[in-house]
Amino acid sequence: MAFLKGLFDILFYPLVQYLPPQVSLILISFLITLLITLSYKWLSNQQAIKSLKDEIKLLQEELKKNKDDKDKFAEINKRAMSKNLELMKHSMKPTIFTFIPIILLFSWLRVTYLPSGDIFSWGFKLPFFGTGIGWLWTYLLTSLIANLLLRKALKVY
Repeated sequence: MAFLKGLFDILFYPLVQYLPPQVSLILISFLITLLITLSYKWLSNQQAIKSLKDEIKLLQEELKKNKDDKDKFAEINKRAMSKNLELMKHSMKPTIFTFIPIILLFSWLRVTYLPSGDIFSWGFKLPFFGTGIGWLWTYLLTSLIANLLLRKALKVY
């Protein structure tokens, strides 16, 4: 783990050393999300995924139309479940490819940013949220927003 900590320290040194924790963590989160999104695009069959998502959308519309007919609903639901399973199979390869690096990066992020405490602080205490959000919530919110934007911009299905 020490080797990887040293590697991540070298890779992200300029960001962590010269920028405030808020800015560096947002940039690192964006970079990680970009790499995950690109790996998903390159390691999956995008045409098949788009086709499956379109079919699932049509099946969901059929399910809404046939919600009162139990037999028809069950038959359509069975087809939709089959398509969803096929869609999951397409997303497994990129997930397996990115899982270990992400876990290692999370360990490094925790060690690097936990001492900073609240990355964003609002100066007063809120129920369930305390006085701010730490590195994990900052990462999650940034990656969620970046994921939505990058998938749309890069046409990843």
